[in-house]
Order: sequence, then C-alpha cells, then structure tokens
Amino acid sequence: MNFFKLKENQTSIKQEMIAGITSFFALSYIIIVNPLILAEAGIPPELSVFGTILVSAVGSILMGLWGNAPLVLTPGMGVNAFFTYTIVGSLGLSWQQALAVVFVSGIIFTGIAYTSISKLLVDAIPDSLKHGITAGIGLFLVVIGLENGGILTDGGANSFITLGDLSQPLVLLAVIGILLSGVLYLRNVPGSFFIGIAVITIISLVTGVHEAGASSFSLSNLSNYPALVGAFDFSTILSVPFILAVFSLTMILIFESIGLFEGMLEDKNRFTSAFKVSGVMTLVSSLLGTSPTIPAAESASGIKAGGKTGLTAVFAGGLFLLSLVFTPLLSYIPNAALSPVIVITGAIMMENLKHIPFDDFSEWFPAFLIIVMIPLTSSIVDGLAFGFVAYPIFKLANGEFFLVKKAMKVVSFLFLLTMVAIAII
Repeated sequence: MNFFKLKENQTSIKQEMIAGITSFFALSYIIIVNPLILAEAGIPPELSVFGTILVSAVGSILMGLWGNAPLVLTPGMGVNAFFTYTIVGSLGLSWQQALAVVFVSGIIFTGIAYTSISKLLVDAIPDSLKHGITAGIGLFLVVIGLENGGILTDGGANSFITLGDLSQPLVLLAVIGILLSGVLYLRNVPGSFFIGIAVITIISLVTGVHEAGASSFSLSNLSNYPALVGAFDFSTILSVPFILAVFSLTMILIFESIGLFEGMLEDKNRFTSAFKVSGVMTLVSSLLGTSPTIPAAESASGIKAGGKTGLTAVFAGGLFLLSLVFTPLLSYIPNAALSPVIVITGAIMMENLKHIPFDDFSEWFPAFLIIVMIPLTSSIVDGLAFGFVAYPIFKLANGEFFLVKKAMKVVSFLFLLTMVAIAII
C-alpha cells in the first residue's frame, strides 16, 4: 500500500475503504439509470447495464492506480442524455454511429490530455471561476440530493420546484438522514456518511416504509453482451451531423472534466494524470458500448468521508465489479438513505464561496453565473459556458481585458461556439 502513500496523506486502508464504499453507494443509481437512458437511443438495457458496470469499474480502478485520485469515473448524467436525445434523437445518428462519435471525441480528448494544452487550459482559468465551479457543483449536488429524497419536487405549472410532501415516511426519513449525517460529520465521527446510509436503510426496512423492487437484471444476459463491444459505425464520419456531434461532445467532456477535477481534487498535482485517465476512458467507453465516463460529482461524498488517495477509487471500482452479482440488493437501499450524503457533500463544497472576491463585480458575477446556472440547467457544461463567456466581457467593460489570458479568451470563444452549435441542433 506504499504505492498510495497512505502515511504521507494522513489516511489509512480503513478510511479509504469507507470512503470508497460511500462513493459507490452515492453513485449506485447509475447502474440502473444509465441503461434506461441509453435504451431510448436503441441500446438494449439488459446488455448496456454490463457496459455501465464494467466501464465504471475499470475507470475507477484505473483512476486509483494511475491517477492516484479518490475520484470515481462513471457514465455521466447529462452526457448520457446528450448521447441519446441530441446525437441520436436530434441529429438522427444511430446508436452505433453515436458510439463512433464517442470514439473520435475520445481520440481528441486523449490527444489534448497528453500534451501541454491541458495544463494551458487549466492555468488560464481565473481562480474566481475555479471556486465558482466548486460551489456550483456543490449546489447542483444539493438540488439532486433534495430531489432524490423527495424533499423537493417538480412544481408543475405554478413553480419549477416546490417542497415535497413531508407527511410521506420516506421524505421524513430523508430529512432525519440529513440531520443525522450532518451531526455525525460535525462531530468528526469516522465513517459518518456510511453510518447515516446504514441507519436510514435499516429503519426503512424494519418499519416497512421501503420495499425492495423487482430487478430485471440478470447475469445470464452476460453471454450476449459482446454484441455491444466495439459496435462502431463510421459510415457518417464525414457528414455535418457527425462532425457537429464530435465538436459538441468533445467540448462537453473536456471542460466538464476540467471543472469537476478543479472542483474536487484537493491535490492539484494529480490533475494531469487524472485528466489522462479521463481521456483514455472516453475511448474505452465507446469500446464497451456505453456513453462516455466523467469524474462523478458524487465522488465528493467519498472525499468528504475521508478519501484522500486512489485507494478510495480502487475500492469503489471493486464494488462496481461485485455489483455484477449483487445489483438486485441495491434496491434495498432507499433514496432517503443516499440523498442526505449528497446534500451535505454539496453544502460542504459551497464553502468555496468565501474565496471569491465579492468586492470586484467583474470577478464574482461570472462566477455567480456558473454557480446558479449549473443547478438551474442541470448541466455542468452549460453553467461553465455562461460564466466563461461572461468573464472576458465583464473584464472588457471594467477596462481589464488585457488581464485575461489568451487561452482563456480562446476557451470563452469555444464555449460560445458550443452554445451556438447546441442551439442549432
């Protein structure tokens, strides 16, 4: 275990294991949700579930061993929707052609990751925007957690969001879980998040307020999974829809990854290796027949649970492999047990607000746009686009355009092109 430098990072195998378990449970929903979204693109869900599990396991273990970062890689929510509803739905490509789009995007992503361009991009981003990214992802997690727990619901025609029904037992359990996990975290109890998940799950099962649903997952389908492996179709590679899809997806993957790494990596020296892993796993995702992986925002729950090294990611990856057999057992864990961890993690990430210079409107307003637009659009890359496009504009208005680095100006322009491209398609 000297490879992970546990002593230097003031952690232990037990602490990393608890963090890995916490990250896995916070992300376990992706095993079921991702195949259901990809099913609307035409990919058989009973097969893509294997791709989801395998790419999450391989990506997380690789992130741990190569990147030595406590981050879990899984098919990204939002990215899978872009795959299904934009590349396949709007642009009219087949899911096999969409996998080819992912493959080409992965080549470009990996090429950037292995050159000095990646460091150039990161160094060009102002500190105010970096802190805004962290806080924005945090607020996004808070909203996700509250919605998953039923504390917030769709307001319909009257309001885009409203308070859930607090008379429902599972909603009350989610509230109790937030208080319990928050108090345990405040008291520095080891494994506070995992304890919170376990306690709320046990209460829900003992009281009968949550019953495990039937699982359609069957390990017997694994023999048919090779039909998805390498199922590329490059027949439209020179078409406008294909090229437009590659450009948009590449921008999304690169800058969403940069945003997530900047927001969650406490040791910035690990960025380069982690970014390389993310690029390589985009290629692997296309090979395994699923939408691209990204560093999952929910990884922050494991980090806040004490994860400091790649061993956290390795443990999480191992649990993904085990889920090939034990996936039906995940249905015993209610959202009420998982949502509190996500909510508190998001709240902790919002501490970065204190580092934003609120005495300079040209600095804090673009960061503010990132913070509010990420959760309001349910898209990290859309939130980044608003803030990155606004930053040079407000610096120009403030007479400080010369202070904006050239790479930042290029990135802002590329984000503007991305917004135009997505609007067109």
